[in-house]
Amino acid sequence: MKQIMHSIAAAFVGCALYLAAPVRAADQVFTVAVVPQFASIQTFRDWAPFLSKLEQATGYHFKLLAYDQPARFEMELGQGNADLAFMNPYQMVVAQKMQHYRPLLRDSSPLSGILLARQDSAVKSPADLNGKRVAFPSPNALAASLYMRALLAEKMGIKIIPVYVGSHQNVYRQVILGDVVAGGGVKKTLAKESAEVQSELKVIFSTPDLAPHPLAAHPRVSKTAENKIVEAILAMQADPEGAKLLNGIQIPQPMKADFKRDYAGLSQLKLDRYADNQAQ
Repeated sequence: MKQIMHSIAAAFVGCALYLAAPVRAADQVFTVAVVPQFASIQTFRDWAPFLSKLEQATGYHFKLLAYDQPARFEMELGQGNADLAFMNPYQMVVAQKMQHYRPLLRDSSPLSGILLARQDSAVKSPADLNGKRVAFPSPNALAASLYMRALLAEKMGIKIIPVYVGSHQNVYRQVILGDVVAGGGVKKTLAKESAEVQSELKVIFSTPDLAPHPLAAHPRVSKTAENKIVEAILAMQADPEGAKLLNGIQIPQPMKADFKRDYAGLSQLKLDRYADNQAQ
């Protein structure tokens, strides 16, 4: 439990926010924004070595942007300030509409949201959450929050009190501490937690599968640069070091993404009524 408490403290420590103005693709320097599923210090730990490897393969330079607040990430995305961005599927739909971002790559495995409770909790299913406080990373975290809340309300008729805590890490720790009775996350972020944290939690519900988070490009990034970046990332799978780095950024088995095939259908789910669009 001591290790968990240290982890809890670390997860809530504020980290420096690195921002940079967008750079022209012709300069061969690209800003890369990453949705804040984790504390920004972990985002840098996972993405910096990956981008360093990508620089070696492409000859381009990449400037990493990490955020402690999902709303700030979405605001920057809505303004088109990042050349490349790793975002959730709902954010992909919004970013395509507002700034014409194009999805380049995604992982081959589907995205599934999970609802968790403490291992020793009497909570066994979503029906036990009616009227209770449930933690989520942010309003627009798709599988962990937006889709999950829509399913609870529309399909199950369950009314909860949502509590937004900033990251998946914080959700898991809020549940363990007992500040909420349950929390929303995704399988991939839970898998990155320590065995001790995972042992304290149990999954009580999983959402239907969705296409996972894409790495997308702003229209100012040339097709030549896009293709070079995509081919370099796909080639990393064959290299043990590259494969480890891909696993760290949650794209262990990258494949080319297609907006119409992978993400356009999300608009039919009518998720806007549950989204917070003030930052868009």
